Amino acid sequence: MNKEERKQKEAELAACERFAEEAYDAMYEAHSSSDATGRYSDAKEAFYDAIRAARKLGLKGEVRRLEARLEHVKSVFRSQFS
Repeated sequence: MNKEERKQKEAELAACERFAEEAYDAMYEAHSSSDATGRYSDAKEAFYDAIRAARKLGLKGEVRRLEARLEHVKSVFRSQFS
């Protein structure tokens, strides 16, 4: 991966994580269970994308951190919205 590709992948990682966190926050503002489920799905997919980007960048610590955050989001959804 060249310098420009790495920079693009880092930007993708940041954007995916930002979107995931925004979707997670939106779960709490949902007016229905189906809306909350949709935001949960958005958050999961964005975290998966961020994890893939971190793996491609070889950022093992970031992968672990993002995986832990994803597990937290899943746990919260299951306990509060299921």
